[in-house]
Amino acid sequence: MPAYVSRPKTVFGDHKVTTAEIADDIRAHHPDHPRLAAILRVVGNCGVHTRYFTRPLDTPCITGTAGITERAETAFRDAVDMAERAAHAALDAAGLAPADIDAIVTAHVTGWAVPNLDVHVSARLGLRPTVRRIALTTLACAGGAQALLRAADLVAARPGSKVLVVASEVISTIYNHADSTIESMIYKSLFGDAAAATIVTDEPSGPGIAIDDSFEYVLPDSLDRYQGRIATDGFHFDSTKKALTAADDVLPAVMNWHGPWAPDFAVIHPGSPRIIADTTEALGLAPHDARHSTETLADEGNLGGVSVLRVLERTHAAAPADGARGMMVAFGPGFATAALRCHWQS
Repeated sequence: MPAYVSRPKTVFGDHKVTTAEIADDIRAHHPDHPRLAAILRVVGNCGVHTRYFTRPLDTPCITGTAGITERAETAFRDAVDMAERAAHAALDAAGLAPADIDAIVTAHVTGWAVPNLDVHVSARLGLRPTVRRIALTTLACAGGAQALLRAADLVAARPGSKVLVVASEVISTIYNHADSTIESMIYKSLFGDAAAATIVTDEPSGPGIAIDDSFEYVLPDSLDRYQGRIATDGFHFDSTKKALTAADDVLPAVMNWHGPWAPDFAVIHPGSPRIIADTTEALGLAPHDARHSTETLADEGNLGGVSVLRVLERTHAAAPADGARGMMVAFGPGFATAALRCHWQS
């Protein structure tokens, strides 16, 4: 039985930051960097023109010297605020009240808190004390697709359930001038802050995707591709050169599960221009078919686990035909992949 996904609602950080502003900031903080010219070239070519941060660029928690305590507390507080706003928007759009929700699945990695986002959002919304909870806390960019996958599992296990899915990320918290590798400079320009929410049910409540099947895959011996790191000066995100081809390394497994048919549309995690292009090609689609991913990356950046929900929201603006077959694919640290086979329900 398919699981039906309502149109997601996305909330962004309040402060728009251009790539030119980030380039100026890097130039100001690293004037003597031996590879400054190369850094500025890759920053300019990262595919992102603007992104939104929850705090201004010049605050202590982004370009300043705030330590781990201030960065963690600020990031989590902002994540909860955005998550609450996105969840209310999704509930309102679906015509539901908090008391109607039977389960909540959250995806959040940018910060540290116990209890985590699931409990905080449940309290903010006033969900029933008996609501079932799944908190996904380390999935990063794969979090949104993985949350939909888990929500579909919940609906299949308990027919009639209404599952609230919320992803919220404050990735600006890893913007740290203590990191000066070319990879870390790219991440300064690549990421944005946002939250998104949707409702998953076993009955359609409006247009959207219907999840037919799912796939999970962890690339063997890939722990070094991407890693989060905590230090006294804050959160850090590290990667190796092998990260550049990580998506290519897992796509054969995805396509083996996917089979020989060509999808009519795709929701691809906008991790980078290369990830979008390589996944689009593997699925047998044209660049135009990935425009919602490309435009999300350009206008709002890589939003981590929020990204595929935002791309799906954009897909509603140019909805596929009723019954059109689609794919959702997202990649994250691990190196982990979550994919959904779906069709469009009008």
